[in-house]
Amino acid sequence: MDENHLLYARLIASTVQKEGLLHLDKDAVAKVIEHAARTIEENSKMSLHLGSMTDLLRESTYWARKQQVSIIGREHVTQALKSREQRVDRIRGQLIDHIGRNITRIRVTGAYVGEVNALSVLGIGEYSFGQPSRLTANCRFGDGDIIDIEREVELGGDIHSKGVLIMSGYLGSTYAKDQPLSMSASLVFEQSYGEVDGDSATAAELCALLSAIAEVPLKQSLAITGSMNQHGEVQAIGGINEKIEGFFDVCIKLGLTGEQGVIMPLSNVQHLMLRQDVIDAVAENKFQIHAIDSIDQALALLSGIEVGQLNEQGQYPEGSFNAAVAKRLQRWIDVHKHEKESAEED
Repeated sequence: MDENHLLYARLIASTVQKEGLLHLDKDAVAKVIEHAARTIEENSKMSLHLGSMTDLLRESTYWARKQQVSIIGREHVTQALKSREQRVDRIRGQLIDHIGRNITRIRVTGAYVGEVNALSVLGIGEYSFGQPSRLTANCRFGDGDIIDIEREVELGGDIHSKGVLIMSGYLGSTYAKDQPLSMSASLVFEQSYGEVDGDSATAAELCALLSAIAEVPLKQSLAITGSMNQHGEVQAIGGINEKIEGFFDVCIKLGLTGEQGVIMPLSNVQHLMLRQDVIDAVAENKFQIHAIDSIDQALALLSGIEVGQLNEQGQYPEGSFNAAVAKRLQRWIDVHKHEKESAEED
């Protein structure tokens, strides 16, 4: 036990003494420390919110006394946390039930063009949980506009809109440095009726859009979360544990195949404090977690084909994902050029 854990264990002991609660065995202390770290999304730091910790110790004492034991074990702390979750779990349960009954359309098998499972977090008081959202993209010949439907109907926040603009910058710098980006596109979170904010879906939006341009299907068995910069680097986001667990729960509901998993930012690995059932599923190769730091890595995982890099002649390898993107964009550029020449002749 490192120094921080030892100090926190002493804090637990003093609280137990002060409140007249049952003492904890070492596994129970470890579980309380684990929960304190998860609360602030840090596997090396812990929350010092005494009210929350004291409530957890009180409820753990209740479950231990109900079983007529004199020492709190890990199972009693786990039961206390589970009971706390069940008291505010009605909305999460309804959402998963709607997905299971296909009222809310989420696919966790197959591959589809311009469609990806993005991940978000919903909060109810101190309780928060993750859920997947079906994000779709359409594209066509146009003047370079990317329409954020959430923003157009005033359901998208400023940070989300910033993410869409960053994505536009990446598209232009990667695929149209010396010529106009002659396309228009639209992005939307399907069956989403509340405000959408934050930039954690930027990577998912770009993957869906590039899939629509390239007409290459993406695996629905993998959900993705992560923000990004204009250079295509994937960046850390919040709520990583809830997002992974939320998609895992949906996969359990719809049928776990062993192919499902989550693509997450590499920089978020330090924040992982997952539930034991998720950890067990990953260890048994029933669920996957892929940590990435670039959009190219995400596209390779989602599409299952080579992404491709520019060669010395400025071309992408034949059959690669980027070659398909470049080919369709060039087709629209040629149309734009033809229209411009026709207008000048008139």
